[in-house]
Amino acid sequence: MKYLLVLLVLLFAFWIWRNNRQTAERDDTPKPRAPRGPVAMIACAQCGTHVPEAEVVQGTRGRYCCAEHRRQHEASVR
Repeated sequence: MKYLLVLLVLLFAFWIWRNNRQTAERDDTPKPRAPRGPVAMIACAQCGTHVPEAEVVQGTRGRYCCAEHRRQHEASVR
């Protein structure tokens, strides 16, 4: 009976060791990054430079690459 108990304890210890080892191996592998899609590029109404849509400065007469070009273009159109 005591051999059966020792065998169960050893199997349980092996099971714990094996699960911890697999968790450590999974954590060490770098996770692949999701590929980024294309970014919409917008042309500046003043100079024509293309900038990402997230960085565009919106004006009353168009979209610009910076606040200075927005000010210049809106002043020259009036």
